[in-house]
Amino acid sequence: MSLTFEKITLTVEGEHHIYETNITFENATMNVLLGATLSGKTTLMRLMAGLDKPTTGRILWNGEDVTDKRVQDRDIAFVYQQFINYPSLSVYENIASPLRVMKKSNAEIAKAVKDTADLMKLTPFLDRRPLELSGGQQQRCALARALIKGAGLVLMDEPLANLDYKLREELRTEIPKIFEQSGAIFIYATTEPEEALLLGGNTAAMHEGHITQFGKTSSIYHKPNTAVTAAIFSNPPMNFLKLKKNADKITFADGTVIPAIEKLPDGDFLAGFRSNHLELNRLSKDAINFTATLETTEITGSETYLHMQHGDDRWVGLIHGVHDLPLGEDISIYLDPSHIYTFDQGGQLVLPASYTERGH
Repeated sequence: MSLTFEKITLTVEGEHHIYETNITFENATMNVLLGATLSGKTTLMRLMAGLDKPTTGRILWNGEDVTDKRVQDRDIAFVYQQFINYPSLSVYENIASPLRVMKKSNAEIAKAVKDTADLMKLTPFLDRRPLELSGGQQQRCALARALIKGAGLVLMDEPLANLDYKLREELRTEIPKIFEQSGAIFIYATTEPEEALLLGGNTAAMHEGHITQFGKTSSIYHKPNTAVTAAIFSNPPMNFLKLKKNADKITFADGTVIPAIEKLPDGDFLAGFRSNHLELNRLSKDAINFTATLETTEITGSETYLHMQHGDDRWVGLIHGVHDLPLGEDISIYLDPSHIYTFDQGGQLVLPASYTERGH
């Protein structure tokens, strides 16, 4: 099985919702659409499902052109952020409902419901109504109804966004296991880089209707091809600072100077570094010392977010531990240069962070 977009675009009243997109999702793969709200994730899924028709291009399913096929004629299942169950039906009948529409026999339905309920840990609750379940169990019920169809393509549009933290974590770890057993193409939309990393598989980074990069999730995280992709795959967003390379030295926009990187040619560039790589203490002899004004802090219990102003740039640091620091004052922040991504002035990656080459 495969799903292919060939030169797909979507324009509504002269406004581009999806720019020209060419991408293929292969059989038995987990694929994540990662991007901010309004980046085009749901729109792309609606095109896959046949709920919307592209302005130009073709959609191929196993090589067959399905661009004009109705949603009910496609081999898909769709799970939404607002999970939908039939409140008057038991959990058993909710899960069985797609098979009843398909006119399967009672024996086939009973076996399929049993297998799917076992997979989703819903067997003890089959006689209950959805409203008698917890939020996580209700979402499991919606997922079970989607999976029981045996669809070749399963679309999941931020399905865990409305659940509390504990339930999200529980289901995040289970979805990859469910995917492995189903053999379908899974496409999962999220705004959270951590969720993409946990789910693994492949990721398509999305920004304003463009797919900026597609490939193995860990590879895109460690080697984003542009500053835009790097920002998408960083939470909080990646910090940036201009620099100039001249002969044997690098000069940052704030005047900080460090020895040059041999691989970097002379010229003007943009340094990018993730918030969790900033430190309050010098942990290595090569660490760069920057000064920034601390504006606010957020303490999560085990970590502290530092919101800082550095010249014209706003930075965020994610520091391990609880730190009570004076607001409105300058603080020293340290950064190991091995954590710096270097982009050209057009935002294209020139050098990845060297620590990734060591497998960290």
